[in-house]
Amino acid sequence: MTAIDYVLIIHQVKDYAAWKVVFDQAAALRKAAGERSFTLLRHDEDARHVVHYSQWSSLAAARAFFESPELVEIRRRAGVEAPQFHYLRLLEQGSL
Repeated sequence: MTAIDYVLIIHQVKDYAAWKVVFDQAAALRKAAGERSFTLLRHDEDARHVVHYSQWSSLAAARAFFESPELVEIRRRAGVEAPQFHYLRLLEQGSL
């Protein structure tokens, strides 16, 4: 089985609408770095609590991207507070 790699980022944003503009502007950068797909989720009681779940070409590519000085600056501009990164490898997937 080929490894399928994901990144789960949990963070607070100062303003979701402002964050989303910067997130959308970075789409081409994310794609070029190896992001294949993404899902955005928010806490049901706090719209500032955002989860970015994405599939990547590799965990190494994801780490290099998210830890780059360019991304640190993009997060700062977007108003991201205290991001938590989880680099994950798929074990199993199914539907019920």
